Amino acid sequence: MLHLISPLIPSLFHYILHVSSLYINPNSLFSSHNSKFRTCSQHNSAVLSPISMEKFWNLTLLLSVLTSITVYSTAERCSSYQFSSNRAFESCNELPVLDSFLHYNYDASSGIMELAYRRTKVTTGRWVAWAVNPTSTGMVGSQAIVAYPLPDGTVRVYTSPIRSYQTTMQEGDLSFNVSGLSATYQDNEIVIFASLQLPGGTINTVWQDGTVSGNTPQPHSTSGDNVRSISTINLISGVSGAVGGGGSKLRKRNIHGVLNGVSWGIMMPMGAIIARYMRVFEAAEPAWFYLHAFCQASAYIIGVAGWATGLQLGAESAGIRYDTHRAIGITLFSLATLQAFALFLRPRPEHKQRKYWNIYHHTLGYGIIVLGVVNVFKGLGILSPTRQWRDSYIGIVVALAILALLLEAFTWYLVLKRRRLQQHSSKSSSRPDAGPRPFP
Repeated sequence: MLHLISPLIPSLFHYILHVSSLYINPNSLFSSHNSKFRTCSQHNSAVLSPISMEKFWNLTLLLSVLTSITVYSTAERCSSYQFSSNRAFESCNELPVLDSFLHYNYDASSGIMELAYRRTKVTTGRWVAWAVNPTSTGMVGSQAIVAYPLPDGTVRVYTSPIRSYQTTMQEGDLSFNVSGLSATYQDNEIVIFASLQLPGGTINTVWQDGTVSGNTPQPHSTSGDNVRSISTINLISGVSGAVGGGGSKLRKRNIHGVLNGVSWGIMMPMGAIIARYMRVFEAAEPAWFYLHAFCQASAYIIGVAGWATGLQLGAESAGIRYDTHRAIGITLFSLATLQAFALFLRPRPEHKQRKYWNIYHHTLGYGIIVLGVVNVFKGLGILSPTRQWRDSYIGIVVALAILALLLEAFTWYLVLKRRRLQQHSSKSSSRPDAGPRPFP
């Protein structure tokens, strides 16, 4: 049925837009001379004409039909799916990520759950798995059923208890009885069938996918949808929901990303721009210095908070490692702390050692900015947020870069202009500037 209805949906959308452009238009609905909007002077009120009402109800009917088709199409993806083996399942859950569906029957008296885990868009060289975790809500401790297509067209399916995050899905017995284990692979879709002996109530479920090297499943991705593929299912009511712990961890990851993106990725570059370009204006003395100090100090404090949340996330996610991101984060914190303490050792402007301190301060500062921006992009790759977040940050970085280039050109214009004025001045005792003034 779905394949017959689906081609009609674009045409219906086009027709609705056409009808809307004709009938939901102030000039066509509310015209006093075309009988589409009649004014009754006796009652001082306005009513739609029968013609307009007919068009309005036609449009409403079209929208209702389209809504019904959309809802029906979504439902057919799950509850109305027809298995090639003519098996039937009373309950079906469309899992929120990884293009997965869980069909099942549950007999409360015997505790038997007959299931079909269906994973679409599976290519050769990839494995899929569905698991129940009897003891917690995470990956470790889950009792998994794994399947992947073989080069000869058959499917290997087996059980695997997960004891660590670095598992390669070794075959083994589960903590509960499993029978009727089989799997099919057709049209890039794997379906796992099994019967499990489970207690009633709510169960914790996990589902995953990854690559296969040779005949060995490799660890799955630890970002994006692969860290969101956990839920609970009430076997009696069929109601599924997000796992509280997973949602809490995701919130912490988002907080970690926002704190570090704002501090290292935005405020630090802004502080450097303030210091380099505001100080060329004599009227900005000494306001530029206080603005620069406030911006960098705030960025450091927020960055330390973000760094601390990263450490906490690492402690709560044993076995999940992002070595490059972690190493850059530790380096950033260390360099920024050195930069902060170096302010207490800053010589006076006239001191002979001041130029060496300036070199140290500038080099470290620019290094922190580069590492910060790089690590923000590393973090975005790990979190895998919607595209608008990455695009927004790219837009901010590009805008700051363009601003810096424009200010750099303007700064050199001022410097060269002042140099020319000084060359024609009788005050030869003053030394002309040789370029943009350095950081303090």
